[in-house]
Amino acid sequence: MTSADRHGMLLKIFAVIMIAHWLEHIVQAYQVYVMGYERHHAMGLLGQFYPWLVHGEWMHFGYAVLTFLGLAFLRDGFSGSALNWWNAALIIQIWHLFEHTLLFLQAQGDFTLWGAAEPTSVLQLFWPRIELHLFYNSVVTVPIVVAMVLARRGRSRATNLVTAAGSV
Repeated sequence: MTSADRHGMLLKIFAVIMIAHWLEHIVQAYQVYVMGYERHHAMGLLGQFYPWLVHGEWMHFGYAVLTFLGLAFLRDGFSGSALNWWNAALIIQIWHLFEHTLLFLQAQGDFTLWGAAEPTSVLQLFWPRIELHLFYNSVVTVPIVVAMVLARRGRSRATNLVTAAGSV
């Protein structure tokens, strides 16, 4: 397996995980705004089967770390405007990871910041958690998808040029 093939396979796995997570947040918002669930009962699909996973900070923090590592590790496979979009997702994810680190430390240390009743991130002081995390996951996922589309177009153009040069 070539390095490009390995990158492509890992990228596809990463994309599926990212989109599945994003859909979880969309389902959670749907549960609140359409189905009328109370916020603490809106746990997405996974939370319906494993509520302990969703209510703890371990999964959320672990996912934020995984996303950061995936963005950092897969970054070398991009160039040009695709790399710019990928870097945008990475920069946003660094902030998102910082926010989840704050939440995780509060939950593990059994304290809260800013006099909050529960672990609270910086931007959660201004926006409710469900909406904030749907926003975070959207602004990380969208540039990832754009980067992947641009990279694929670039590879298609390169393949077409090689094919055209070979037929001359």
